[in-house]
Amino acid sequence: MDAFETYQTPLSSRYASKEMAYLFSPAQRFETWRKLWLNLAIAEKQLGLPITDEAIEQMKANLKLTAEQFEIAAKEEKKRRHDVMAHVHTFGTVAPAAAGIIHLGATSCYVTDNADLIFLREGLGYLIRGLAVLITRLSSFAAEYRALPTLGFTHFQPAQLTTVGKRATLWIQELLWDLRNLKRARDDIGFRGVKGTTGTQASFLTLFDGDHDKVVELDKLVTELSGFEYAYPVTSQTYSRKVDIDILAPLASLGATAHKIATDLRLLANLKEVEEPFESTQIGSSAMAYKRNPMRSERVCSLARHLMVIQQNALMTSSVQWFERTLDDSANRRISLPEAFLTADIVISTLTNVSEGLVVYPKVIARRIAQELPFMATENIIMAIVKKGGDRQEAHEKIRVLSHEAGYQVKQLGLENDLIDRVRKDAYFDPIKDELDTLLDPASFIGRAPEQVDAFLKDWVQPAVASEELQQAIQKSVKVDLNV
Repeated sequence: MDAFETYQTPLSSRYASKEMAYLFSPAQRFETWRKLWLNLAIAEKQLGLPITDEAIEQMKANLKLTAEQFEIAAKEEKKRRHDVMAHVHTFGTVAPAAAGIIHLGATSCYVTDNADLIFLREGLGYLIRGLAVLITRLSSFAAEYRALPTLGFTHFQPAQLTTVGKRATLWIQELLWDLRNLKRARDDIGFRGVKGTTGTQASFLTLFDGDHDKVVELDKLVTELSGFEYAYPVTSQTYSRKVDIDILAPLASLGATAHKIATDLRLLANLKEVEEPFESTQIGSSAMAYKRNPMRSERVCSLARHLMVIQQNALMTSSVQWFERTLDDSANRRISLPEAFLTADIVISTLTNVSEGLVVYPKVIARRIAQELPFMATENIIMAIVKKGGDRQEAHEKIRVLSHEAGYQVKQLGLENDLIDRVRKDAYFDPIKDELDTLLDPASFIGRAPEQVDAFLKDWVQPAVASEELQQAIQKSVKVDLNV
């Protein structure tokens, strides 16, 4: 393997989107370093340092690295044992007029930390847009099945009815919170700026002969040239690693949401009520040919668990940064930060894939309702008898006895729930027998679930994804789906 190949996207990002994989690739990292060196030179020249137009133009013309430059950088790093200085030298080989002023006054963290902040902000943007697509897909699913009754579960035991669409809104609501949290994190990211070796800007004060105003203006100019609205007012050699905690926290929370959604889908697959997409040639088991394993949802759960714990690295790293800095953060962050974003990207894209092909089996759902609804309808039956002039206590006792008889059929004999047949055969219930079908209509047990779905999608989902950024992402995803 040559040096250029060693700098390519790591294997761990193979299943992430191309955009996210490239964002954390060495090629993007070193190009960003060159842009930061260019921005620093432009600002320093504007404030009076002797930097030529030729130097600036050569830097602008060579922001992307070639395979040959990767080779040079690899050799230099092996010799110097310092990645930043290796790339300062490499940049100077293609921008010789700038070789003497590249990195002027800066410390390594000028490029490494500022580049990381750029990547984290861009990465959050990718996740935000992907999340909007996922929310839109699940919202379409919720709207389609807004009124389809299904058995609710509490403690994974049969409970009152809900609807398939209403259950989906519970997933979407948590995703909306994740969307909000990711936006907050992105909007809060600042720039490290131009702060020097221990954050005092001493080297830049020397460059500008003690002119404090020019040093302040330099920090402001480079921040603006790099696309940030503000720089952190004080830093050490690095930006505070507490920033990483604030960024990884919403990613970990997204992991919890994804795990809950995927777990629900795995349970529904076992019930045979709702299944994730299953290809016609897909094999569920090497031994059991009939199996249709929810492998995508299982993959989401697996990755989500990893995503939820990555934040622990940021917490521990932040807590042990001695004084102005220590280097035991570097190797950890080079793994944990890209992994968190790549993992979150895969989790979102996999859930989106699942949501686009969910298969609902209404007859299976109806059969399960029929098995449980008679017991749930007993109160309605009692109330109907009372309205016809019957005695509540007597009606209650009649239903209690019949319910136990039906329960025996189900639990002891493994037969179907025949409670309603028993009610129909008992002369005591003659006054309401023509009402039983109405009393047992599943639609009468779902409350306001359909209306809740409608209101939720209109009042909460639509405003959350209404921005131009998110609408463009949604429209782009539709074009990709349609291959147009």
